[in-house]
Amino acid sequence: MAKKSGPAFRCGECGAVVAKWFGRCPECQAWGTIEEVAAARPALAKVVAGAPASPARPIAEVDVESARAQRTGVPELDRVLGGGLVPGAVVLLAGEPGVGKSTLLLEVAYQWVAREDSPGRALYITGEESAGQVRLRAERTGNVHQEMFLASESDLATVIGHVDAVKPAMLVIDSVQTMSSPAVESSAGGVTQVRAVTAALVALAKERGLPVILVGHVTKEGSVAGPRVLEHLVDVVLQFEGDKYSSLRLVRGVKNRFGAADEVGCFEMVEEGIVGVPDPSGIFMSNRVEGVAGTAVTVITEGKRALLGEVQALVANTEAPMPRRAVNGLEASRVAKVLAVLERRASLPLGKSDVFTATVGGMRIIEPAGDLALAMAVASAKLDIPLPNDMVIIGEVGLAGEVRRVGSVGRRLAEAARLGFKRALIPPDSGRLPPEIRATVVPDLRTLVDTLSKR
Repeated sequence: MAKKSGPAFRCGECGAVVAKWFGRCPECQAWGTIEEVAAARPALAKVVAGAPASPARPIAEVDVESARAQRTGVPELDRVLGGGLVPGAVVLLAGEPGVGKSTLLLEVAYQWVAREDSPGRALYITGEESAGQVRLRAERTGNVHQEMFLASESDLATVIGHVDAVKPAMLVIDSVQTMSSPAVESSAGGVTQVRAVTAALVALAKERGLPVILVGHVTKEGSVAGPRVLEHLVDVVLQFEGDKYSSLRLVRGVKNRFGAADEVGCFEMVEEGIVGVPDPSGIFMSNRVEGVAGTAVTVITEGKRALLGEVQALVANTEAPMPRRAVNGLEASRVAKVLAVLERRASLPLGKSDVFTATVGGMRIIEPAGDLALAMAVASAKLDIPLPNDMVIIGEVGLAGEVRRVGSVGRRLAEAARLGFKRALIPPDSGRLPPEIRATVVPDLRTLVDTLSKR
């Protein structure tokens, strides 16, 4: 007799299958994600061929018009999406509570129906607020239109009924964690529910060619809440980032099947709502104080966009046995590396000093190209010698104190020249440079610090 297979257990976070229940997944180390699933049926020895729904054709004869992206009317979002929303695409927009996800999507829905070549209606489903609350926000931000339809629902079957009645050209679900399917016996927001609801909405989008935007919550670690498979089901994953103390908001592409996955869109929260910022370098460089030691300007890249940012450092002597190291807007491990290289390779004494480093304007710099600017900001603060106001600093610092080459130096310097910078410190072998900037090649950190100390 064939042996009966026992129950199987699967992790809702990473999908790992284990023989028995664990409180913690042995693969991804997530707590409380192991759940019992029906035992898998044995694979058939032979699969019978089925008739295809449509014959295979040469790739040159495949119609591409149905897959053309349609503009949302929000240029900064279109940049990240790769031109706009593709019919049948499912977009997951994740972000922390209060960052402005609902405000942004109300703006997207309004611009979608308000433009002259609008593809059709927009249906906004809210599961976290009442329809009246969303209407008040729409009035405050000026996003009210007759072709925008609004419903407060959390039942998936009812949502599909609204889609049948309204026949929208775009569907917004806020949020996917609040939706529940009657076919699944678990509470809304659970791993099984979120997976089932997302799979049903993906099937709906593909069947009807309907672009769907899903709002997703994030965990304390900043990742998308729910099963990891959720990100694999959708076509586009966007991360909405922002500091509650800053008006700047960034929409960062994490996954995109229709375009580049490393683009970023910049927005600013104002009293009237949220607006796109086509020139974000102006925000990062606003109110810059000139002639102060401990500040340096660098240029980072986000996708195809070059952004100028200011790095500040403050070095103060201390009698404490353990000097403080405070970091804001930078990677703590990268700052620690740069400080160690400055002390060991450039003979800059920092062992008895408190060092505070930060970025300006809410920018977060994690790119290695900002290492040299960070090092020069610290050296400037320690020596109390200001750096030139018209200089940008680009380069990665190695553990041996050498300045390493980074990519797209020419594009970075072109952006700096557009904003009025005249000089630059760059690594060796940086390629072709714009003639508007006088560039100085920096071979290693010690040479640069010695030159600064002699001024």
